[in-house]
Amino acid sequence: MAVKRDDVKKIIHAIGGKDNVNAATHCVTRLRLVLNDESLIDKAELEEIDLVKGSFSANNQFQIVIGPGTVDEAYKVFQEETGISESSKDDVKKASEQKMNPFQRLIKLLGDVFIPILPAIVTAGLLLGLNNVLTAKDLFGPKPLVEQYVWLADFANIINVIASTAFIFLPALIGWSAMRVFGGSPILGLVLGLILLHPQLASQYDLGGGKSSEIPVWHIFGLDIKQLNYQGQVLPVLIATWVLSVIEKFLVKRVHDSIKMLVVGPVALLITGFLSFIVIGPLALELGTLITNGIQSIFESAGWLGGAVYGLFYAPLVITGLHHMFLAVDFQLMGSSLGGTYLWPIVAISNICQGSAAFGAWLVYRQRKMAKEQGLAVTSGISAFLGVTEPAMFGVNLPLKYPFFASIITSCLLGAFVGANTVLGSVGVGGIPAIISIKREYWGVFGLATGIAIFLPAILTVIFSRFAKEKVKKMVKE
Repeated sequence: MAVKRDDVKKIIHAIGGKDNVNAATHCVTRLRLVLNDESLIDKAELEEIDLVKGSFSANNQFQIVIGPGTVDEAYKVFQEETGISESSKDDVKKASEQKMNPFQRLIKLLGDVFIPILPAIVTAGLLLGLNNVLTAKDLFGPKPLVEQYVWLADFANIINVIASTAFIFLPALIGWSAMRVFGGSPILGLVLGLILLHPQLASQYDLGGGKSSEIPVWHIFGLDIKQLNYQGQVLPVLIATWVLSVIEKFLVKRVHDSIKMLVVGPVALLITGFLSFIVIGPLALELGTLITNGIQSIFESAGWLGGAVYGLFYAPLVITGLHHMFLAVDFQLMGSSLGGTYLWPIVAISNICQGSAAFGAWLVYRQRKMAKEQGLAVTSGISAFLGVTEPAMFGVNLPLKYPFFASIITSCLLGAFVGANTVLGSVGVGGIPAIISIKREYWGVFGLATGIAIFLPAILTVIFSRFAKEKVKKMVKE
């Protein structure tokens, strides 16, 4: 789709003019703007622009949904018309941070740490799903494919090695990403994560499986320090990396340039390493275990309630950006003895519900011969079915309101169903393809939930539209 300069000019006018723009960048689908005064935005004028598929404000950034590919060209024209210099995503984040309260900054920090490593986790989840297909019993007969076709066994084994690597070395990935966010040297964060995974350390999985009941210890300063491996753990490396960044920045300011290479890295890693094994690791492991056990007990004793609450509130949390904090919980659960998370399957169902509601809106638009809105509803619905909900949520469901309510009501009900059956999966792709990231024994339950999610929100949207005729009539007149 070619971008019309006039449409970009209209966007600039609708957001309060070029003087209202503090900083600007873009991502895959959206213009991301930091505005001096968001009260100057004319939402009604913005919604009338053909180029705009939706808009919302989150984390002190005003984001305009335009679409993949098209947003690149729109951003170039936006720069030319406003005269604003190109900003990096970090520049925009720094500008928006100035308006954040401490809680918002904490949520943003968690998002900044975990979002960059998501591609590796999603890839691992998909490949584990492929391995599940090859090794699952009763899927293509009484025997798994690797037994029916012996030559597939080694292929499956290699796929499993490739897929499991991101999960096994998760602390190293977190160490790299967190150190980048905390302002230290990412390579030191990576090394710290690997230190906590050293093969000399006793594996928690071996201890839990009864292979060994003895944890070797170091005897230092009269203390018995457990030689424990922190594979799959989130909190120990996250806290340790923050400590490492503080020590590194302290030393960088005080050590002479000529010996920085010899002093800063070794001293920072040595101090943080000792603190990690003596204090940080054990305490953070206990805290992580409490969180994991708490969530596990909720889903095992009242899974329907936990699933219903998360299903109801996940989409609203996406609007605020607070959903990022649950990535840490997902990773913590996946690194525990559960080997999976209760939350991601509900996220995938929520994605599908948003897409279905958008298709329901398409039926309403079609009945009222609203051509532009029909195209947006169809394309955004397909996108949501594949796990990308922003166009559907912000371009269709929220503006109409009743499709959004239809989607979260269904997500709440199906979340209760999925939670009651304690469905487990890995963080991976969302939407309909997410079934390959679900553990094999839960495919039947999740498949049924997926089928309902594809149709029920659309049906509810059409029903609810009967009670929202004035809103639709207004849109038709406009």
